[in-house]
Amino acid sequence: MPPQGRDPVAGDVSGDAGSGEGRPLRAVIADDQALVRTGFRMILMADGIEVVGEAADGGEAVAAVRRTRPDVVLMDVRMPHMDGIEATRRIVAGGADDTRVLILTTYDLDQYVYAALTAGASGFLLKDVTPEHLVASVRLVRSGDALLAPAITRRLVERFARPAEAVPAVQGDLAELTPRELEVLRLLATGLSNAELADRLTLSPTTVKTHVARILSKLGLRDRVQAVVLAYESGLVSPGRAGG
Repeated sequence: MPPQGRDPVAGDVSGDAGSGEGRPLRAVIADDQALVRTGFRMILMADGIEVVGEAADGGEAVAAVRRTRPDVVLMDVRMPHMDGIEATRRIVAGGADDTRVLILTTYDLDQYVYAALTAGASGFLLKDVTPEHLVASVRLVRSGDALLAPAITRRLVERFARPAEAVPAVQGDLAELTPRELEVLRLLATGLSNAELADRLTLSPTTVKTHVARILSKLGLRDRVQAVVLAYESGLVSPGRAGG
C-alpha cells in the first residue's frame, strides 16, 4: 500500500537505494509463519535481493544476523521465545552496524512502533504493503533512510510531541550541533529529502549530505529515523510547527 501524501518520516522509495557495494543486497527474514517467510523470500528474490537466512523466532534471527551479516532484516514483532523488539535490540547492541532492521507486522499498535524504533529499527511497515513497495522499502532502509507507514507516522509524531519527562542528555547532545546543523535537523524531521533540503537551504546536495552525516555522527545515531525520533522527543520539532 503505497504512502499517500507527505510522510513526515519516510524517505523517497522511488530512488536508487541499492547496497552500494557492487553486490546483491542481502536480507534475513524473521517470521514465525513459514508461508509468510516463503512469500517474502519469493518477492525479494524476484527483484535480485539475496535471502541469506530465515528465522522462526527472535533468537534465531539474532543468530542468523551474527552468522550472515545481512544488509537488512525483515522482522516480525510477535514471535515465540523472543519477540522481534528484543531481537532488534540485541542485533543493534551486538554491533551489527551495517545491518538495518525493517519491522513488518500486522499490528500497528503504538507501543509496538515506539518500542521498535527505540530498540533501533530503521523502519516499520504493515504486512499489507504491495510487493513493489516492500522491495523499494527494503532498498530505502538499506540506504540509511527512514521508513514508516503514513498512518503510523501521524500517531507516532503525536506521541513524540508530548514527552512525559525532561530529556537532559538529549538536550546536551543537541548543544553539540551548530546552528546550521540544528536547522537541517528541524527540516529533516519534516520529511524533506536531501534534494529538498538543498533547495530549501540554497546548498548543494553534497553539502546537505555532509551536514546529515555530521548530525548522525555527533548524536551517535544509526540513521535518519533515529534523528527524527530525537528531534521530536527533545522538543526541537513539534507537529504544530513541523511544516516550517
